[in-house]
Formats: sequence, structure tokens, C-alpha cells
Amino acid sequence: MKKKWSVDNIPSQKGRIAVVTGANSGLGYHTALALALKGAKVIMACRSLEKGEKARQQILEMDPEAELEVWPLDLASLRSVRSFADKFNARGDRLDLLINNAGLMAIPENRTEEGFEMQFGVNYLGHFALTALLWQQLSRTPGSRIIQVSSLAHKFGRIRFEDIHWKRKYSRWGAYGMSKLASLLFMHELAVRIGRSDSEVISAAAHPGYASTELQAKGAKMRGKWFGAAFFNLANGLVAQSAAMGALSTLYAATAADVTQGAYYGPRGFMRLWGGPALDKPGRKQVSDEVAEELWRLSESLTGADFKP
Repeated sequence: MKKKWSVDNIPSQKGRIAVVTGANSGLGYHTALALALKGAKVIMACRSLEKGEKARQQILEMDPEAELEVWPLDLASLRSVRSFADKFNARGDRLDLLINNAGLMAIPENRTEEGFEMQFGVNYLGHFALTALLWQQLSRTPGSRIIQVSSLAHKFGRIRFEDIHWKRKYSRWGAYGMSKLASLLFMHELAVRIGRSDSEVISAAAHPGYASTELQAKGAKMRGKWFGAAFFNLANGLVAQSAAMGALSTLYAATAADVTQGAYYGPRGFMRLWGGPALDKPGRKQVSDEVAEELWRLSESLTGADFKP
């Protein structure tokens, strides 16, 4: 791994197809941008078509030849997830990269269309269902990869099987940490199951460290805490690395030649908060085979997905 790895090191993505969730802003936007500029056809899966189209136009201003499409995807609705997958499966015959990036952070208590706790539903269950529904396309595409975007917050997460949807005392940060731990457990269990099969799909994960995105202030704004939102905006400007830098770990996991099954990447700098991408390790106590397997079974039950790699 090169210490100063950047988007310039991404090999040509010509002929490849990528789906990036939450591609209209932040990490997702910079992931879609880098892949498109390297020649990939990028499906920008966005809840807001208006915001997605604005982001697409920004990329086209940099490269009018970039291949980009904006498709509706609301991860808070399994109906929307199935509609997206049905459309893709009807049109496509390959899928090289699935970047499960979209997410919410520390928002007030809310529920998805199916009644799931919103952060668990959007950050994890929606992506679990999406991956299951696109699996056949991925499994028949040589060199395909599935990348889960997690967070350092997984280290304070715990899978609350006894109250998975936080119907008792809700903690916005606890729910966020759980959702990001679930993403890592999904990556881990998927890698294990792929290893037992004859599939060559790579399951990997990444985190951005502390990157400046709209997520930090959004939760505070939703709670009407404008001072809190201002604090996060100030902290982002003073301390955080850019969203473009934060996306490098995802891009490395998606494109670098030395990425291995079940690998996890994050910034190499101080406390893994800043810097270029490097191999990282999940919290030992959080990621276990037993919890990952139990979560997989629960996820199949909740989403109705029969996911057998």
C-alpha cells in the first residue's frame, strides 16, 4: 500500500458499473465523482432525485463524458429498495461495485416504513436487502466488490437483540453506533459465507475517520438544536478532514489491487481520524462470528430476503 495513495492511483474503471448509495453529497458524492472520472458508469442511488441530479450536473461540469445516472432509492422503505433492484436487474447484466454508503447519524427517534428504528433501517437493513437483491448480478461479474461504509462509532455499538428497534429508552448515539457495528458484522459474515462458496466477490469495509460532511449537523438541526449544529459546523471546519479525503478509504477498498476478503480500511493518521487510507482493524470485542451469524438470520427475517451467497 502506498503511503500517499490518492484518487490518482485508482486504475481505469472503464467498462465497469458501480452503484453508490447516497451519492448526492458528502462521502457518496466524492466516491461517485472519483469512479466516474476514472471511466466507470455510476448509478447514483439517491433519496432525493433533485439533489442527485444537481450532483450529477456538478460532475458533468468537470467531465462532460462521465457516465452517470440518478435513480431513486429510499433505504427507509423496503418497497423502494425492491423497486430499485428490480429495475437494475431488468436492465443490467453485470455489477462491478456496490458501495453501501448512505446513512444517517444521531437523529431524533424515528421509524422506517416497516417500523424499523430509522438509523438501523437506513444504515444497515436497507443495505442488507439491497445487497441480497443485487447478489446475482454481483456474483456473475468477475472482480466485483461490495463495500460497507462503517464508522469509528462501531466501537461503542452493541447489537441489542433484546430491543433491536430501540422501542424502550432511545439513544440517538447508541442507535448510530449499533447501525455502524451492524454494517461491519454484515461485511464480516458475508466474507465468511463467500469463503465457503465458490464465489469470487470481495466483501470489504471502510470508514472515513473524522470527515466533514452534512451528517454531523443534520441530527442537531432535526432536533431544533441550532447551537449544536453551529458547533459541529465549526468543528468540521477546524478539525475534520475533507469529505474528499474521507472517501479515499472507500475508494481504496473498492479499487486497489491488494484488497483482500474481509478487509477493513480507514485513515492512517492520528487515532485513525485523518490521512490517506490504510488497513485497519475493527474493535475486537464488537465483531464476533456468533453475533454476526445471529444478526444475519435476524436481518433475513426482518427484510424477507433469502440471502445465501
